[in-house]
Amino acid sequence: MITTDTFKRGFKNGIVTMIELSKILIPVYIAVQLLSISGIINIIAKFFHPAMSLFGLPGEASLVILLGYFLGTYAALGAMAAFELSAVQVTTIAIMISIAHSLFTESAVVRKLGLSTTASIVARLFFSVLMGFLHFRIFG
Repeated sequence: MITTDTFKRGFKNGIVTMIELSKILIPVYIAVQLLSISGIINIIAKFFHPAMSLFGLPGEASLVILLGYFLGTYAALGAMAAFELSAVQVTTIAIMISIAHSLFTESAVVRKLGLSTTASIVARLFFSVLMGFLHFRIFG
């Protein structure tokens, strides 16, 4: 049963979560906008365009994917908000990042479990790239 107290706690928790996520999303969005204004994004896009075209993505998407791989999903979302991407492109990026996100952080967890960190990273990156490619080929 939902009471007034339940609603208040949920609302408070929602606000706290929004503030925590904003600490990541807003700075990344601003940084990407500054890179765009300075022209650095164009340089990055030209460099990564051949690789990104395998997934039906613009070169700029490389920044989103790299942020997702190394910093996490929320950093990728902040960067993704700065670009105009189609639904298929957003889904391709989401699939890739969901398979291989926060590689540094999760490698520490894998190491504590006694598994090979290198094998874990290689497997996650391989399947991320494979599934991104397959999604584009099927739905792109």
